[in-house]
Amino acid sequence: MLRQAGFREIPGKGSHTNWIHPLYAGKLTVSGKDGNDAKPYQEKNVKKAIEEVEGNINDEQT
Repeated sequence: MLRQAGFREIPGKGSHTNWIHPLYAGKLTVSGKDGNDAKPYQEKNVKKAIEEVEGNINDEQT
């Protein structure tokens, strides 16, 4: 989901991964391995980050 939105994965500590995007301020940290069920707060953070990036893309196009 994050990769499809243009985020790039960078390694984190242990099972954590960090995700960055040129249009997203900061980084998004997600715990667990790929395929594990994400915790509700992580799902919310991922959706919010993707919405922020999409909003920034729309701002650049206008």
